[in-house]
Amino acid sequence: MVFWFSTLLIFYIMSTSIYTFFKRRDEIRGRFSFDQFYTLVIIYLTVMTGFGIFYFLLSQQGIPLLDEGHLLGTSQWDRLGHAIYFSGVTLMTIGYGDITPIGIGKFIALFESMIGYVLPAAFFVRVLQDYRK
Repeated sequence: MVFWFSTLLIFYIMSTSIYTFFKRRDEIRGRFSFDQFYTLVIIYLTVMTGFGIFYFLLSQQGIPLLDEGHLLGTSQWDRLGHAIYFSGVTLMTIGYGDITPIGIGKFIALFESMIGYVLPAAFFVRVLQDYRK
C-alpha cells in the first residue's frame, strides 16, 4: 500500500512540475528570464529525484532494475544514492555506462531519458515564444 501511494505521489509531483512549466504564464516575458531558468532547474531536480526514488522503491520490492546489483545488498542510503545517481545520469542523457538498467528498468530509463531530452527543447521554445510577444 505504501509503495503504490509513494509511486502515485512521485508521479503526481513530477507531472505537475512539468505541466507548470508548459502552462502559459503571462508574467514571464523577455528574451531570458531567471524565473524560467530556475523553473527548468527545479523541474530537472524534481524529475531526477522522483525517478531515483521510484527506482529505489521498485528495488525495495525486489524488482531487479540495475546490472551488478547496485540496488541490492548495500545500506538503504547507498541504494538511494545509486538510484538518484543513475536517474541523474539517465535524465541528462549522459549514460556513463557504469550502471546499466536491466529488465523493466530499461523501459523506465528510456522514458526518463526522453523527458531529459525534450525538456531543454521545450525550454528554448518557451523562451522563443515569450520573446516574440
